Amino acid sequence: MFDIKKEVAKLEPELIDLRRRIHEHPELGYQEFETSALVKQRLEEYGLTDIRSVTGTGVTAVLEGTGEGKTLLFRADMDALPVTEETGLPFASKNPGVMHACGHDSHTAIQLMTAKLLSMHRDSFKGRIKFLFQPNEEEAGALNMINEGVLEDPHVDAALALHLWSPVKSGRIAISEGPVLGTTEEFELEIIGKQGHTSTPHTGRDALLGACSVVQAVQSLGTREFDPLLPIAIMFGYINGGTARNVITGNVKLGGTIRFLFPDEEHNKPKVLAAFERVIRGQCEALGLTYKLKYIPSNPSLNNDPAMVAIVKKSAFETYGTQDNVDSFRSLAGEDFAEFTYRVPSAMTFVGVADSGKKSDFPHHHSHFDIDESVMKYAVELQVRNALNYLNQ
Repeated sequence: MFDIKKEVAKLEPELIDLRRRIHEHPELGYQEFETSALVKQRLEEYGLTDIRSVTGTGVTAVLEGTGEGKTLLFRADMDALPVTEETGLPFASKNPGVMHACGHDSHTAIQLMTAKLLSMHRDSFKGRIKFLFQPNEEEAGALNMINEGVLEDPHVDAALALHLWSPVKSGRIAISEGPVLGTTEEFELEIIGKQGHTSTPHTGRDALLGACSVVQAVQSLGTREFDPLLPIAIMFGYINGGTARNVITGNVKLGGTIRFLFPDEEHNKPKVLAAFERVIRGQCEALGLTYKLKYIPSNPSLNNDPAMVAIVKKSAFETYGTQDNVDSFRSLAGEDFAEFTYRVPSAMTFVGVADSGKKSDFPHHHSHFDIDESVMKYAVELQVRNALNYLNQ
């Protein structure tokens, strides 16, 4: 067996440089053209085979081991967010209004270095590894890739992913069995009324008043209709409406998310969505308004397979030399790696990056978001050990 820790340490300067290069050139979902080209170039250099473009900017490649065995999929996401970066970093985004504010730049770099190291030691494992670089994670790109067949040719037996995570301190990781991330439903809602003059409010139908009523009324679902011990969060991310101070608003557009972590998702999800629309409908009818409601393709809850979690914990002990840095984990955040967890045994590990001294403790999707780059080498080592422990078991 090769000295994994020593060889990862040699790759750390390249790992950090690669992350910074990707961070400097962020691209939105399904626009990851430069990132995709870089990924393909590196995979070819590392000697991987069957390098393909999938779902536009997505990339897959296969690394064959020695002898027959199973196929393990590693997934990394590549897309950035429509956020204006304010970190002041020397390698800050050069694309105005676009930023890697969620760590996907690091995920891509970590996976590329994992592929490089394992390609240098392909005689150390059986079977094969399928590396998947996914576009558009923020808007459910995983399902599109699955529908295009990424779990076949070769058939995937299990999947692993990791996420650098600012709510967890540097040097620690978080992983639990079962549902760990919430079901996410994104929605767009339009409240429709009738314009009028604010001096004669009876001549109009105030859509703005309806929007305010809806925003407040739906909050009761988590405490009055569903078990308050089961988390549900209904949040509105934007509200747009109105043209002038003295004009009754004729229509208002809102958008947001519904997140919940309930058992038996298939049974409970329709109940949540039905209750959400019932409250909207009731508020609109009370004010003589109508509405249009649309759901955006989103994520189911993410379920970690117990056997895969056990493999990750074994690899984590080998990586960190302790079991005392492993935290249990639950969150209402959404992640479309969830789609893989319903099809093959899977697990996602959350690698802590929070260090206030390095200003890496800002929340994800924040304009000041950054990571503690010193943890990336541990993430590479963890993934390398995961591959060996799974494929050689």
